[in-house]
Amino acid sequence: MSKPTTGSLYLIPSTLGTEQALPFLPQETISAILDIDYFIVENLRSARRFLRKCGVQKNFDDLTFFELNHHTQIGDIPSFLKPAKNGFDIGIISEAGVPAVADPGSEVVALAHRKRIRVIPLVGPSSILLALMASGLNGQGFTFKGYLPRKENERIRALKNLEKDSKRSGYTQIFMDTPYRNIALLENIAEHLSPTTLLCIAINLTHPSEKIITQEVSEWRKSNVSLHKKPAMFLLLA
Repeated sequence: MSKPTTGSLYLIPSTLGTEQALPFLPQETISAILDIDYFIVENLRSARRFLRKCGVQKNFDDLTFFELNHHTQIGDIPSFLKPAKNGFDIGIISEAGVPAVADPGSEVVALAHRKRIRVIPLVGPSSILLALMASGLNGQGFTFKGYLPRKENERIRALKNLEKDSKRSGYTQIFMDTPYRNIALLENIAEHLSPTTLLCIAINLTHPSEKIITQEVSEWRKSNVSLHKKPAMFLLLA
């Protein structure tokens, strides 16, 4: 069968930082991965490791990889989509979870739409949705804020604004930080937010040690949950 005039751009979910999460990728996603020879990846080494775990047996020298990260120049992105114009499918792989959501990829997707390249999102784990589903907080109205500021005074101000926004709108506020700042983040929440504000912390999602807890800030002040260097999502509802 001849190749179609234009290939498609597949958005490929990766595991959430653990090999044990491979069962969370459905067979349809794995099958699509096996048929693709061009990949846009955040990190070449981890992407190759992920592809091997998915069953890719091809020689990596026969595949083409484009790296998309903070070093990538905007002017380089159009070249990533050239294979699609020649009839070849392309896959975007993020470091963890789904591409283009709190991860690189949205610029590529936007350009694909402008070039009339079909965009196909594949099914897989999203830490944002998994945490929201399991939180018991408002799943009809919610906002994802991404990473909070690194400086403590700015982080505290951001937390207070999130609580204020949640109280006004009734929306769940979803946010995160780098794992090594989780403890400091929880301490800021416990010290500066209302004791009746609900806080969910979803730790090590899809991992055997996964833990998801929702309780009032007053209860978190007494908690000794282990957060250090563990990936976690934070959700609050005032």
